[in-house]
Amino acid sequence: MVAVKRWFIHAFMPPWRWRLAFPAVVLAAIEAAIKQSERKHRGELRFAIENTLAPGQAWRGMPARRRAIEVFSNLRVWDTEENSGVLIYVLLADREVHIVADRGIARRVPQDEWDAVARAMQTAFRLGDFRRGSLEGIERISTLLATHFPPGADNPNELADKPVIVGR
Repeated sequence: MVAVKRWFIHAFMPPWRWRLAFPAVVLAAIEAAIKQSERKHRGELRFAIENTLAPGQAWRGMPARRRAIEVFSNLRVWDTEENSGVLIYVLLADREVHIVADRGIARRVPQDEWDAVARAMQTAFRLGDFRRGSLEGIERISTLLATHFPPGADNPNELADKPVIVGR
C-alpha cells in the first residue's frame, strides 16, 4: 500500500511544484550562500532539487538516499582535487533531504553529522520555510567544512554554485 501511495505522489505531482518551494529569489539566495560558504573552506557544495522520481523508480521503491548518490555522481560532485565535494539533495515528493560527502570529507566528518543537518533542513521544509531551511543547512555545512577543510592560499571554485533542478 505504501509503495502505491508513493508512486501516486511521484506520478501526479505537478512538474512545476518545485517553483513554489524554490522560487527564483530563494535559488539566488542559495547560490549566494554557497559562494559565501566556499570562501570559508576548501570544500565544494552543490545543491540539487528534484521534484519527483521517474514513475518507474518510484514504483520499484528507489530510496531517496540511493537517488542522491546517483545525482552526486551525475553532477560529478566527486570531481574535485581534494575529494571535498558535498551534495545537498532535496527530493520534494518524499520531503527528504540527503547530504552526500565525497571520500575526502567523509573520512573527517561522520555521516551522523550530515544527517543531523539534513533533519534540521527537513524540519524547516515541513513548516514551508524552504529559504530558511536551505540557508541554515548551508551555514551548518560551512561550519563543518571550515573545521575540517580550512581555506588555503589556493582555493579554486571547482563546482558550479548555482542550484540545479534535476530532471527538468
